[in-house]
Amino acid sequence: MLVRYLTHPQVQIEPYIPVPQWELSDKGRSRIEAVVATDWLLGTTHIFSSDETKVLQTARPMAEGLRLPVTVRPDMGEIDRSSTGFLLPEHFEEMVRLFFFHPDQSIRGWESAKDAQLRIVGAFHQAIAEVKAKAVMGDVLLVGHGAVGTLLYCHLMGLPIDHRFSQPEGGGNYLTMDWTEQRVLHSWLPMEEGF
Repeated sequence: MLVRYLTHPQVQIEPYIPVPQWELSDKGRSRIEAVVATDWLLGTTHIFSSDETKVLQTARPMAEGLRLPVTVRPDMGEIDRSSTGFLLPEHFEEMVRLFFFHPDQSIRGWESAKDAQLRIVGAFHQAIAEVKAKAVMGDVLLVGHGAVGTLLYCHLMGLPIDHRFSQPEGGGNYLTMDWTEQRVLHSWLPMEEGF
């Protein structure tokens, strides 16, 4: 059983709209359309998604193409950074650096990296347990976010929390795990390399 963790691609930044409600940009949507037009995810029998708009806009077209439902899991959401709201890019990047550099601390009210890691790892294992409990086995797709995806990757690899393991810029990247062999097959790759 392969388990893929896919991050949403590019978003339309809207400073006056809460980040969880941001939508995919035209570029992000076109990348999703390209994936849906391929057979890359054939063999997928279960799709889990964060409840944030941009992630649902990533997961739902894929699910429709595969004729599968999407199981929405709020605990797969991105790090909670609502305390600061929208930040200009340079301030946001500094906050992200501090978030990863001080994983045990809440920086300016943000969810700490350790807490976010516990949450996403729990959500990941819960999804796998749900799949194993069902009669239909196959590949699993989890659709989520870059920062918590990095925290999940660090956990699965036995690595310390570190910004060095973050996905490349732009989003729309994925990790693949062979759950039977309990190993990560590769680090972040653009989803276009999957097909």
